[in-house]
Amino acid sequence: MAPELRERLRGTVRWEAGLVLALMAVIVFGVNASSQFLTSSNLFYGSLSIGEVAIMTLPLTLIIVTGEIDLSVASILGMSSALLGDLVTRGWSVPAAIAAVLVVGAAAGFLNGFLVTRVGLPSLAVTIGTLTLYRGIAVIILGPSTISDFPAKYTKIGVTPLPHTGGYLSYSVGIFIVLAIVFAIVLHATPFGRSLFVMGANEEAARFAGIRVKRTKLLLFVLSGVVCALAGILYTFRLSTAVQDNGLGLELNVVTIVLLGGISIFGGRGTIVGVVLAIAVFAGLQNALFLTDFEQRAMGVVTGTLLLLSVLIPNGSDFVRRGREFLRRRQLRSHEISA
Repeated sequence: MAPELRERLRGTVRWEAGLVLALMAVIVFGVNASSQFLTSSNLFYGSLSIGEVAIMTLPLTLIIVTGEIDLSVASILGMSSALLGDLVTRGWSVPAAIAAVLVVGAAAGFLNGFLVTRVGLPSLAVTIGTLTLYRGIAVIILGPSTISDFPAKYTKIGVTPLPHTGGYLSYSVGIFIVLAIVFAIVLHATPFGRSLFVMGANEEAARFAGIRVKRTKLLLFVLSGVVCALAGILYTFRLSTAVQDNGLGLELNVVTIVLLGGISIFGGRGTIVGVVLAIAVFAGLQNALFLTDFEQRAMGVVTGTLLLLSVLIPNGSDFVRRGREFLRRRQLRSHEISA
């Protein structure tokens, strides 16, 4: 195993161990903050608030591993929610509307991927643009309207727990668990997943190795669009409401969780396990603060702090490691000269 790869693996394991400790600290804090923290009802409602965000972290994880980013995830959710409500009010059956929304989500992801991989634009700039574009489409679709006329058999999945889970898990979290297992297998146990790490570590080397970089990245953006559309459908059913600003601002939570999970913003490093742990830490901290009557308008401060720490800490450790390596080489050179 190459020394650089070995160091990356050690860094990932250390980060995940740190997340386990952070999760334990959050649990202790939550239990001390409120006796309701570990009750089944609180865990269920806490899972409701994080379910759709957790689902959107999965495709974004793969995209960031390749060295790209997608900031339009929450806007695709909002556009999908608006479209679902509009189609249902026009008389479409819910299954047909869901199918159409997923196709539109795929098209939105395809536009992102096409502009990045075929036109050659940076993904940061592209998805900042489509973040606004897709949110604007949601406004055009619904305007100031609020649509709440959804069949009860669909909306109940957002407010009732999964059967046989003891009342702890929501449907959205159940779907996330299934998808997380699939994404983990794909990323960590298949040649396709290994190719994503190679692309993130060195895109030029990936091309020389025969990896079809552009096609793979385009596929990931399409996948992101579909999964975010699914999250938009679940979000709509949970609230029993479609409005043009559904999911507004959730992209910050999604990015924060992915980076907090140890996915390197520069690509080539991270695990699905780390992201799952980060979801638990983020959701637990958010819920514990809520139970302490923490000012919810200040949650952005907490999210922003976590985002900064998740970028600064791993890159700070890399800087220290490179500094030590530089000093070691300098000392060796000095010994060679003196000899």
